Amino acid sequence: MKPFNPRLLQHAKDAKKYIILLVITGTFSTALILAQSFFISRAITPIIDKSQTLSQVMWAVYSLIAVFAMRIAISYINEAYGHRAALRTIYDLRTQVIEHAGKLGERWLAGGKISSTITLVTEALDDLEPYFVKFLPQLILVSTVTPITLGVIIWTDWISAIAIIVCMPLIPLFMILIGKQTAEYSNKRLASMQALGQQLLDLLSGLSTLKALGREKGPRRTVAELGDDFAKKTMKTLYVAFLSGAALEFLTTLSTAIVAVEVGWRLQTGNIDLFSGLLIIMLTPEAFKPLREVGSQFHASSDGVAAAEGVFAILDEPLSSHDGILECPDLSSSTIRFDDVSVKAPGRTTIAPAHFNATIEPQKITLLRGRSGSGKSTSVSTLLRFVEPSEGHIYINDIDIANISHESLWKNITWVPQRPAIIPGTILENLGCEDVSQELIDASTLTGFHSIVQELPKKWNTIIGHGGTGLSVGQRQRLALTRAIITPRPLVILDEPSAHLDAMSEEDVVRTIQHLKEKGNTVLVIAHRKSIDRYGDAIFHVTSTTTSKQTEIATTHTSPTHSRTSEENHE
Repeated sequence: MKPFNPRLLQHAKDAKKYIILLVITGTFSTALILAQSFFISRAITPIIDKSQTLSQVMWAVYSLIAVFAMRIAISYINEAYGHRAALRTIYDLRTQVIEHAGKLGERWLAGGKISSTITLVTEALDDLEPYFVKFLPQLILVSTVTPITLGVIIWTDWISAIAIIVCMPLIPLFMILIGKQTAEYSNKRLASMQALGQQLLDLLSGLSTLKALGREKGPRRTVAELGDDFAKKTMKTLYVAFLSGAALEFLTTLSTAIVAVEVGWRLQTGNIDLFSGLLIIMLTPEAFKPLREVGSQFHASSDGVAAAEGVFAILDEPLSSHDGILECPDLSSSTIRFDDVSVKAPGRTTIAPAHFNATIEPQKITLLRGRSGSGKSTSVSTLLRFVEPSEGHIYINDIDIANISHESLWKNITWVPQRPAIIPGTILENLGCEDVSQELIDASTLTGFHSIVQELPKKWNTIIGHGGTGLSVGQRQRLALTRAIITPRPLVILDEPSAHLDAMSEEDVVRTIQHLKEKGNTVLVIAHRKSIDRYGDAIFHVTSTTTSKQTEIATTHTSPTHSRTSEENHE
């Protein structure tokens, strides 16, 4: 674990500004420390040796008060701006991780990465704040206060400087020895936090199912064990932090005492004057203080540093696809063509879809049919560029989709997956509306969601939880369909929109699809039920194969009637 990772400057511009500020204030603090020690010695020495009266040294006292005030102001500026820089840096890192994780695609996230990434960007990164507020300022002071102060001591009395130079290496030595152990504990604590977060997220997502089966109390023991493990690892980290603080405090106190005894003995023998002796005794703790604080605050901020390294590990993950530079054509008037597209499942011999060919005409309803696992959703993922084809290409008006930028492509697509994205908040917030408009009422009536809302306690202002907690699976699907109508984009993709609905509710889906077509949208539907086939302008079959037996199975149909007959023969 590095005490300072330059990648923080690379990934967070506010961190760079904060470092520059710390260098400036650190240099100014060094001058103030020297001035403080000088004015104290200058005010005390004449009084002790009775060479001047109190009124004659009041200028030094007033100067000392001014120095104290400026040191307090600098400390306030560092801490106040440090909090702001930390929060902005944490925000930057969170944003970059979320965007990069999204670009890595659903397959990367599905490999046990979802829960750990969520834990990392929420709780874990909050530990980075002590790093900016407490540790980083002391690290800068080590490079300014310590060498300059030591230089002044050498210039004033080289004998005292030798004593300081001999004692000073002991502090970083103990910092390294204890720091290695702290880094190990911090990494274990982060792993424990991610394991606990993953278990809780999995438990919450499946709580309704567990409760329906009467097994909601079963995971209690596992959660308790993970919580106890996290608590133990946290206490071990704190134990090492307290131990290191005590050890560093003892070393700096002992080193300062050695210099004080040496100076006191030489004052008795007359080998050093009072002014120089007082100056050295006051500068010695200031020379040791940044080193001591760096060691102490490093352990307090090590959890945040471990979290930052976890962030960099995700950002280092190579993207499966490059981002294009071309703007996406208007999908309401563009033809989308799948040309012999195949996708090999990672770590398996399955190819799904296999040699898929299809042409999606603008302002038409296109249906994708196929058995479970045939690659229907994966075909859509290749169109969304979440997954790169192992073979073949996708074209939009003869432009390879690989050359189109992600952002430009996504701005033209509304995607309603089987598990629509629903955030904690009110129903209106999830629909992107500020108030209940006639457009919203018409859209929700079309999808059958309006009658559901009217039965809720606070109607449109009813608060729902993460993933739509508080609504049934079918109700969540209706909410997502309503959202697609309110903010439609040229291409609307519906992944199994009627999978969780009964036959009567399926009519609402059909009306929604037809409404989107009438408004000029291109509609692509992954259809599981054959009852929707008669509404499709084109139907394409998607099936899979294996690497040991690769046969072309994807067949193109432009007539719904012919498509249904072909599918029945195939099945």
